[in-house]
Amino acid sequence: MADLSADIRCELYPEIEPYSAGMIKLDGLHRMYWEQSGNPHGAPVVFLHGGPGAGAAPAHRRFFDPAHYRIVIFDQRGAGRSTPLGELRNNTTPRLVDDIETLRVHLGIERWIVFGGSWGSTLAIAYAESHPERCRGLILRGIFLCRRSEIDWFLYGLRTLFPEAWRAFAGAIPEDERHDLLAAYYRRLADPDPGVHAPAARAWSVYEGVCSTLLPSPETVAYFSGDVVSLGLARIEAHYFIHGIFLPQNALLNDIGKIRGIPGVIVQGRYDAVCPIITADDVHQAWPEAEYVVVPNAGHSAWEPGICAELVKAAEKFKIGNVALDPKGAP
Repeated sequence: MADLSADIRCELYPEIEPYSAGMIKLDGLHRMYWEQSGNPHGAPVVFLHGGPGAGAAPAHRRFFDPAHYRIVIFDQRGAGRSTPLGELRNNTTPRLVDDIETLRVHLGIERWIVFGGSWGSTLAIAYAESHPERCRGLILRGIFLCRRSEIDWFLYGLRTLFPEAWRAFAGAIPEDERHDLLAAYYRRLADPDPGVHAPAARAWSVYEGVCSTLLPSPETVAYFSGDVVSLGLARIEAHYFIHGIFLPQNALLNDIGKIRGIPGVIVQGRYDAVCPIITADDVHQAWPEAEYVVVPNAGHSAWEPGICAELVKAAEKFKIGNVALDPKGAP
């Protein structure tokens, strides 16, 4: 589930440029883009983008005080500036978790704060459950666990709230295939012919963009309709959905006990249609130690003013110690 809009209205830190960037060769196929900005000697924080497949953007640096944080951002396999774009081979959740560890070791970071929204929250939880000793804290937004009920809601349930958008989404598929929209889309998105996969990718991505904000946002829809974003997002999302994110059903919630000792903040829009609040509530019930912030007048996007403000506030709380945080970890 993605999370970017050009229409940013909350108080973010000023725009900054990376002080270092590079590509890591992950295997014989994938190369991963990474960058660092802010304070090279500051408290490390890693940003996990949404999708899967949406890629990161310069605006994501702005959640964090650059004087305090060493801000690490990267594009996951097949997304954004990582190559090949939209590649499905060797692209699974366990591999993405390994990639985060590869990056941490490459940068010489012992422990860091993990910040992720939507699919980024899924990956953050998966990473933290696999490597709790490497996590100084978690900041999560728009929780998504990729359970069957959540996937079915995205494919069919959203019709309840966004019937026009759903008709356009389903209408890109012949009527006799609409009983299984995921399989129908996946066949088209995995097709190597741009004439087949490009229109399917745009239809999928625009659907998600339309449903991501509480109020209509043409800027958000325009972003989601771009060629790079739509291909990476739609193809890789469908890939992960059809394979149940390559983890046992409900594995992330079942293993939440592994992260209960990590300081955490969960930020959730009350009217999040893409990742409904029930999932965040389920996580908080299993992890009551985490601070749980429900934004009353917001949908899914990180750029909804109330959500954006709470994410900045969460990073500030870790900075000044209002969230219990082990001071060890900054290089």
